[in-house]
Amino acid sequence: MIPLNPWEHQNAIKALYSKCVEGVCVKHNITRMELDILLFLANNPCFDTASDIIEVRYLSKSQVSSSIKLLEQCGYIRKEYLKCNRKTAHLRICKGAMGIIHDGQAAQEEFISIMLDGFSQEEIDSMKKQNDRILRNINTYLKGKEAE
Repeated sequence: MIPLNPWEHQNAIKALYSKCVEGVCVKHNITRMELDILLFLANNPCFDTASDIIEVRYLSKSQVSSSIKLLEQCGYIRKEYLKCNRKTAHLRICKGAMGIIHDGQAAQEEFISIMLDGFSQEEIDSMKKQNDRILRNINTYLKGKEAE
């Protein structure tokens, strides 16, 4: 018997998250992928390249590339190249995206609030620690499989 089936609830979690952010996408006339990229960049400033988004979020290169192109055309992000490396584009959030990000982060807070309703801070801290460990295990396994 499997003691824990995390995949049994993943679709419910995804559905709840989608429900929380769909209004932001409609309000700002952007796709879910575009919103996800903006929020990823805002919430994870140490990860600022398309490769980072693809690797950390396990998204397809083609979807990320096309969404970045659209975000750039709308003036929500811009590419910046460092003097020491002219090949890697670092993605910078533009002022025009701040309203979207604000609304998106509020939707994320609502999502977390719904999911963690009734949990003590101690339980939340423990859950975070356990989830971090599970993710490390997954990443270690997947990186090992890539090397094979």
